[in-house]
Order: sequence, then C-alpha cells, then structure tokens
Amino acid sequence: MTTSRVESKRTRLVQSARHSSDWNGALNAPLMRASTILFDRLDEYEVRPDRSSRKPSYGIAGTTTHFAFQEALAELEGAADAITLSSGLAANTVALQAFVNQGDHILVTDSIYYPARRFCDKILKRQGVETTYYDPTIGAGIEALIRPNTKLIYMETPGSLTFEMQDVPAIVAAARKHGVRTALDNTWATPLFYRPLEQGVDVSIQAGTKYIGGHGDLMLGYIAANEASFRAVYDMALFHGHCCGPEEAYQGLRGLRSMGARLDQHQRGALAVARWLQERPEVDRVLYPALPEDPGHALWKRDFDGATGLLGIVLAKPYEHRAVEAMIESYKYFGIGASWGSFASLVVSGYPERHQTARRWEATGPLLRYHIGLEDPDDLINDLTAGFERLEQANKG
Repeated sequence: MTTSRVESKRTRLVQSARHSSDWNGALNAPLMRASTILFDRLDEYEVRPDRSSRKPSYGIAGTTTHFAFQEALAELEGAADAITLSSGLAANTVALQAFVNQGDHILVTDSIYYPARRFCDKILKRQGVETTYYDPTIGAGIEALIRPNTKLIYMETPGSLTFEMQDVPAIVAAARKHGVRTALDNTWATPLFYRPLEQGVDVSIQAGTKYIGGHGDLMLGYIAANEASFRAVYDMALFHGHCCGPEEAYQGLRGLRSMGARLDQHQRGALAVARWLQERPEVDRVLYPALPEDPGHALWKRDFDGATGLLGIVLAKPYEHRAVEAMIESYKYFGIGASWGSFASLVVSGYPERHQTARRWEATGPLLRYHIGLEDPDDLINDLTAGFERLEQANKG
C-alpha cells in the first residue's frame, strides 16, 4: 500500500512547466525569439488568442518561452497567473499603479524598497494618489489608517534594509474587511520560503533579478496574482509596454531549477555568519529574522519555510565613516554593490533615517547590509574578522 504525500516545493521547482512532448523532447523550454507572429487567416489575426490559451499573438504579449516560465511561477506562488517584466522595479510600479485612480489613497510600508518609495512620492503623487507610510510592525492596527478612499496596502516582509517582519494575516484581514487590495514584495524569501497568496494577499511581487536569476547577470521581475486581481496588473503592464525579453524568461526558468539548492546554501551560510556576528563586540545587533533573538522571529517562524542570504548589522558605536570605509573597501570576498541574490557576497551601507517617516530609525552606529553568497562561511568569517580589525584601527586614527 502506497501512502500519498504532498509534493515538496523543491520538487516543483524542478518539475513545473516541463512540456518535453511539446518541445520535441527537449528537457528545457526552447528559447523562442519573436516580435511578429504570422497568422494564416485574417479572422485569426482579428480575433487574436487570449492569454489563457498560451499561444503567441505578438511579441510583447509573450512567446512560448515566456508562457512556460509564467506557468511555473504561477504554480509555485499558488496564483491564478503570472506576468514577467523587465525588472523588479517594473513589477513594483505596475502593482502600485494597477488599482488606483486620481483621488485614491494607498498605505505603504515604511520599509519599502527605496526606488518604489520614490515612485509613490514622485509619480503617484503627481497623478493625484496620496501615499501614507505605515510602521511595518503595526499589524492589525493598520485598520485605523484605512480611509474610505484607500485602495491598496503595499507590504514588504522582511524589509530589505531594516528587516522588520510584518503580521501579514492581520493586515490582510483588516484590508478585506474594508474591500482593500493587498500586494507584497516577496523578493527576500522567494516563493520557495514564503507564499503570500496562501495568506490571502492578492498580489505577489518578485525581483527575479536576484535569487531566481542567481548569477548577477539578469534583469527580471514578475507579478503573480489571484483571479480577482490578475487582469488589473496584466493590463497595466501592457498599457506601459512592459515585458521581459525571451532570453531573460529562458534564463529565469533555468534559474528556478537550481534555486532550491542555492537557497539552502545561502541559508546555511547566512545563519553561520549571523550567529558569529552576534558575538562580535563591534556589532550592536544583527538584523536577520531567522535568529531567535530577532524581534520578528516569531512571525518568521510562523509564516516562512526558510531564510535567505540577506542580513543587516548595526555597529556598536558611531564609528567614523572613514573607519567604515577602511573596513569594507579592503574585503576580499565582499564586493560593494547592490542587487543581491547572486552567488557572490556583497556589502553596502544603509541610511534609513534619510527617508523613513512612520517609524524613527534609532541605532547606536552605522547600518551595513550583507548578502551572504555561496562561498565557504569560514572564509567569509575570516574576511569579516580582518575587516573589524581595520575598523577599530582606523577609528583610533
């Protein structure tokens, strides 16, 4: 007698959207480059196939390569459908704009990805949409901020600079009570470790540039949504002419296949480094929800299946900027750069006090954000050790 079990997400990463019988036996979805699609009959052109048919009709609407990738993403997210875009920022801005009109109001987490915040402050404001930034730890208290004209609540958990966790089910419950849509940037966790739609979120956003691409050489974003919300984001993307190239779709689908193995290594490395950082006298606190000491750990443990490689630290005193420069500019393994999520370890400085408004950022010293790549954690720890020595020496000078 065989026992049934639920197929794991890692297996789905490998198995989803594989249609070898349609691809002449090819294991991977073939790369189809096309802008013009020819039709045999005029009436076939005039009534072009609907997106649900997964048949190409025009390049911007997708090729068979795009459709295979989107099918896999929708399955992983538990979504009605998904659309691929040229970048994570494109996915953010499409989701922010899809449900609003002049005179509307949106609630946005104070920990939002900064370029998306800039879009709210510059473009949405110009279009007559008001944004209120809320404390990411507000939970059910967000109901007090909902107005009659509030149309969207936009979340990111954890925040990708300050790493606050959000009580998503509580926020969703408040939103649904008032008929407000919800969207969530899930780039930190990926759909392998967290699936917002399973908790009632309407729209899940991802910068596929990062962990899905996995190699620091791909620009890609996507939006997955439930049945009630997908058409709005799909139409908004097409109105703006957003799409990703077929090569990017091909590489994104290819990246999905190995993402489970890569994320396991990112998680192991990040946990080892984070625990080591907790013991360093130069560090006041480590910002990483997978640590039991993190303020958001209970929410992370309740809702997430794992943690990825991005974490932050707050230094233990107000070190001089030149001392921080001396520490990070001579790292052997940590490059200075954004767009985390690849095999390589990175470090950048962060200044949340410059833009956060709903919750004052208070810290003993500078904030640094690290991405723990696929290098051996012991080598990264040795590199960090030497960096702290440079920090202290330079701060004395």
